[in-house]
Amino acid sequence: MPDQNPIQALRAATGASGLWEWDIPSATLYADEDFAQLYGIDPALAKSGVPADTFFRAIHPDDRARIRIGVAGILAGAELFSKEFRIITPEHTTIWVHARGRGHGNDDGGEPLQFTGVLVDVTDRKKTEERLRIAQTAGGIGTFEYIDGFATATISREFCRLLGLHPALSLPVQTINSVLQPGQPRLLPDLRDGVIPDDIDAIFRITRNDDGASRWIARRGEILREGSGYRLIGVIYDVTAAQDTEAALRELNDTLESRVQHELAIRHRAVDALRQAQKMESIGQLTGGIAHDFNNLLMAISSSLELLKKRLPNDPQYNRLIDNAQQATERGAGLTQRMLAFARKQDLKSEPVDLAHLIGGMKELLHHTLGSAWTLAFDLPDGFPSVVADANQVEMAIVNLTVNARDAMADGGTIRVTTDRLQVTADDAIDLAPGEYIRISVHDEGAGMDAETLQRATEPFFTTKGVGKGTGLGLSMVDGLAKQMNGTFTLESVPGQGTSATLWLPVAEHGAAAIAAVPHDSAPAITIGQLKILAVDDDALILMNTAEFLQDLGHNVFEALSGAEALALLDQHPDVDLIVTDQAMPNMTGLQLVAKARAIRPDIPVLIVSGYGEIPQNSQTGLVKLDKPFTQDQLMRSLNDAVAIHAR
Repeated sequence: MPDQNPIQALRAATGASGLWEWDIPSATLYADEDFAQLYGIDPALAKSGVPADTFFRAIHPDDRARIRIGVAGILAGAELFSKEFRIITPEHTTIWVHARGRGHGNDDGGEPLQFTGVLVDVTDRKKTEERLRIAQTAGGIGTFEYIDGFATATISREFCRLLGLHPALSLPVQTINSVLQPGQPRLLPDLRDGVIPDDIDAIFRITRNDDGASRWIARRGEILREGSGYRLIGVIYDVTAAQDTEAALRELNDTLESRVQHELAIRHRAVDALRQAQKMESIGQLTGGIAHDFNNLLMAISSSLELLKKRLPNDPQYNRLIDNAQQATERGAGLTQRMLAFARKQDLKSEPVDLAHLIGGMKELLHHTLGSAWTLAFDLPDGFPSVVADANQVEMAIVNLTVNARDAMADGGTIRVTTDRLQVTADDAIDLAPGEYIRISVHDEGAGMDAETLQRATEPFFTTKGVGKGTGLGLSMVDGLAKQMNGTFTLESVPGQGTSATLWLPVAEHGAAAIAAVPHDSAPAITIGQLKILAVDDDALILMNTAEFLQDLGHNVFEALSGAEALALLDQHPDVDLIVTDQAMPNMTGLQLVAKARAIRPDIPVLIVSGYGEIPQNSQTGLVKLDKPFTQDQLMRSLNDAVAIHAR
């Protein structure tokens, strides 16, 4: 049984007497600790799996065959198992249990793959039922005899006492029936009207004639034919205690049934949640892998276009075609960023960020992006503390949310961007660690979303914008970014009234100095001299274009397609000034190569290239990271940074 088996969560949530999961194909039974104790099994063995036939071992011999038949029905495809039987515990005591379970796991409708269920101890209920049987034969018994054609019945004194009537040896039938509560059949039927009950045994609700007490009275007897008439003889006795007990039992049974259904529902929800989590994890891994490969393709294309533009004649038609292709690669790079954000594979730079300053600096960009039909309104109070975030990624998330808001209002309208401050406690129903958070909310006045659409809005590749109008990664990207920055993302929407999308980010520690995001490209370039550079990449196309970039910048370049080849070249050329290496390479990653290279040359500057965000923060000192795809200018600036770090 896996460490995170859903049975463990169900046991903690319900406190049931015992839980099991029977894997039918392997004939293996997994059970929790309570089940193991009932059956006398080592809990560790029960958790890891025991032979399925163990299920029957502790069942009372008189019940075992009946339960085997019921289980056989489940294995043959029956849907529900619900049985009561006795178990002999390891202490040699006998208890009653109610076992309820289901066969499931085969979507094709064939025989089930799993048989799961719960045991509930019903020993107390069984004891109550025994007391009920005793109560039905205990207490005073009143006798009666009634002959067809007479208006009176012969009765005993105990009969009168039970009904609260004055003692008498005979009473009119009408007087006897007068104690019955409304809606009850007659205690003594008037046989003269030809109404003869099929069964003389019955229970009646009465109001005693003397003290007005409400009681339950049972009648037992028989009807004898005498010539053309009838004689009714029998007894009555008080069964109020038994009836009250039976009502309590019914309530208990209803409660048990509800509890079992609740436990099974929790079990199924736990299984569904686990499957959904595994599904989303698989999609995330697939998306991250695709983004990595796509980045490599974009790197080869974009660098080739940049080199081609520098080498072709300055022809306007050529330039226009190349510019179009470069814009397409930039759009592709944006898509990979969304995919990496969803997969939570981005290399985020978490630092204190002043949100008011950051959003204020975006106003012109947002106005330009949205167009004149949409009005932007901002509510950004002063004095808020900084948040811990990656400023560039927060900017991208806000742009995505405002574009979504614009698309929700095709005819224009007002989009409001607000911030507020909130304290989250452990009691709050939100998936966040306790602490202080700043919320950035983007509100629109669009059509809103119904409950089903709202529930799926952050699913990857889900979109309501139509084919070709959206990737379905925008909101999942924001959700991934938020969680990667130790925050969260929430959506609230009312059909016909609009939607509010909210990004929650943790407040920075008191005293942390906030910074404003400065675009890397805006920093002035520093000219460095000619270097001998070792370029390493397992993708031949990217390696060739990287070398072309470097040579075009005036550097001497040695090329290696693997870490092993790079180490050999470093050994042959000990005067190499700098290493430019890809990170995601087979057999030896970029970081592993750097570690081996610095064992030989501890002071060598390194520029490490990645498109996947797989480099741990602070993994090594003196490293400069460059994201794929990159331009020649970005490469030059990163080389300057690497040399500058080395020179410190």
